[in-house]
Amino acid sequence: MVDSPAVNVQPGTDFVRSASAQLQPLLAAIVPADDFPSADEAGGLVFLGRVLDERPDWIDRIGRVLQRVSAASAATFAQDFATLAADRQLAILDSLATDVDYGWFARLVNGGYYADPANGGNAGAASWRMIDWRPEPAGGWPEGAFEEPARPALETPESLADRYDVIVVGAGAGGGVMAAKLAEAGRSVLVVERGGWPTTAELAHDHIRNPRSSWGVAPLSGPENGGNPRVLAAGIDRLLLRPSDGGWSNNAMTVGGGTRVYGAQAWRFGPKDFAMASTYGVPEGSDLADWPFGYAELAPYYRQAEREIGVAGDKTYGAHSGAPFDGYPMPPVPAGPGRAVLATAARELGIATLAVPLLINSVPYLGRPACAQCSMCVGFACPVDAKNGSLNAMLTRAFATGRCRIVVETAVARLSTDAGGHVSGVALVGEHDGRLWRREIRAAEVVLAAGAIETARLLLNSRSDREPHGVGNNRDQVGRRLQGHVYGGAVAVFDDVVEDLVGPGPSIATTDFRHGNRGVIGGGILADEFVTIPPNIYRYLADNGLIPLHGPGAKAGMRRKARRMLRIMGPIQEVTSADSRVRVDPDVRDRFGVPVAVLSGSVHPEDLRGRAFMTQRSVDWLQAAGARKVAPIADNRSPGPSGGQHQAGTCRMGTDPLKSVTDPYGRVWGHDNLRVADGSLHVTNGGVNPVLTIFANAFRIADHMVRGTTGPA
Repeated sequence: MVDSPAVNVQPGTDFVRSASAQLQPLLAAIVPADDFPSADEAGGLVFLGRVLDERPDWIDRIGRVLQRVSAASAATFAQDFATLAADRQLAILDSLATDVDYGWFARLVNGGYYADPANGGNAGAASWRMIDWRPEPAGGWPEGAFEEPARPALETPESLADRYDVIVVGAGAGGGVMAAKLAEAGRSVLVVERGGWPTTAELAHDHIRNPRSSWGVAPLSGPENGGNPRVLAAGIDRLLLRPSDGGWSNNAMTVGGGTRVYGAQAWRFGPKDFAMASTYGVPEGSDLADWPFGYAELAPYYRQAEREIGVAGDKTYGAHSGAPFDGYPMPPVPAGPGRAVLATAARELGIATLAVPLLINSVPYLGRPACAQCSMCVGFACPVDAKNGSLNAMLTRAFATGRCRIVVETAVARLSTDAGGHVSGVALVGEHDGRLWRREIRAAEVVLAAGAIETARLLLNSRSDREPHGVGNNRDQVGRRLQGHVYGGAVAVFDDVVEDLVGPGPSIATTDFRHGNRGVIGGGILADEFVTIPPNIYRYLADNGLIPLHGPGAKAGMRRKARRMLRIMGPIQEVTSADSRVRVDPDVRDRFGVPVAVLSGSVHPEDLRGRAFMTQRSVDWLQAAGARKVAPIADNRSPGPSGGQHQAGTCRMGTDPLKSVTDPYGRVWGHDNLRVADGSLHVTNGGVNPVLTIFANAFRIADHMVRGTTGPA
């Protein structure tokens, strides 16, 4: 079956219009008027109509909310909700605060109220003035605004050549490095990107469709909800998921991949991260293993990535890091007032700290400007091009050679194989000018860098007589060991202002807890979090019980606490499991008719133990900093395996074909001309953000392809 795109109708707008008499007083009670407008006065009905046009399946849910509000009003006060006095309306809302549907609706209304005005619920940016928040830098945008580069390398279906030296599937971190290094080595390269190529402006404004928000609508960084399902297999239940659902495990699909919109933390894995099984043993029920090489092999490529892409950070790298380390090419990005508060508390606790390394320019670097310190960073494309990633640091280099081309909104349906089962190219399917097209393109070599879930899905969908279960999968290894990062952390509110709401945000971290924690396998970093946009400020405060869900108290809480909130969070080194995996479903197909990914499994109990440990360390740190109230972050992980933006592990590297998918250089066993160059290769995923490791390992794999040797040029 194919999940078809939504028909271009306005069911949400029509519903809101018909239910406006009930919705208007409810919105006015959820966010009431004071010196600033109420939710309905600020355009809340417009916002709801637009969101429901995109998610018409929510109409029935809102209908249930209206019924419950009406029933509670009649049962308690024998009146319609609209006729109740404000205190009685608040009493009704308080009585429904634990109702799942009402709680979801109250959050959605607040999301529209605090989001960007273009979404319709924040007319005149009234709520931004209320909490003294602005998107632009304090001094305004710098002169000489960033100009979107031309796209001379963009192919159409008709202009594609019949053959290339290399086809790279995916334009994210790994794919960008491979394309640049191979094109610079003289090879003709075609990059195939399933997503589109949105402009920076398109990815730099929407607070609701930000991939780091969780409002249930599809992120602008792709993919769209329509036509892109996945299946979650949870016991006997099979749930059809949209990209906007948490369990779908979205990692942006666009030219540049997740690096267009990531937070850009640039941590190296440390020596023990490459030897987890040797360090800790193999817990029952896990598939923990060592990497086929150690830190020393990847260290020069970390250095290459830090310099060729651009990292800002301290002169020290912190505990549990490897040597040698000779500093980053740029000093740290400027920090806000929270850093000093947390640094003092860390010294009292005996915790060593350092600046968070970021793939963001603190000074002009490689022809790109320094960070302008706006208030929208993570989840957005950088308006001044100071965030360094696959598109601006690597793909532009590839295109500049004249030997690299790219085709977008195009999927690889399967790998093409010859009569002997050897990979000979790819079968493409895409959409262009409103029509589907298909074409087979030959290549001497193919590189897969589509992300852990999509890379595994492609291999599994590429069946032949020689490999009836998918390329590289005769030993049932493809798709196993899907992992990402469980996060621990805490949110706190202080008496004094501790936050200037200026980006990027992460400024201080500790690596003391990456290893050596009693009773815990591995651990992770802890760092202050990214600058928060207003709708997410509301979620962090409300979801953790630091402000009410609705009413005057919620609005007053936002005014007072938006600049008095700090968050400390960090990823956990997960213990891998062979049962957390990707399969494909022949009965559920995407908009191109290709069988979709089926996700199954769950995190290991040791991961939850690690999360609890790191959460308590976050609480300790914030309490030592003098917070008035500290709340451990709510555990609202979706059911199923870990994945998301840090997904990894489905094509494990190794030296034994019985237990791995590729050799140590990413070559799929049995296929010398097929490589993987993304997080799929990770044996373990570190207790830190993995993108720098993906960049570094791609440099290493490209070196091996070009010269057959190790060591960067």
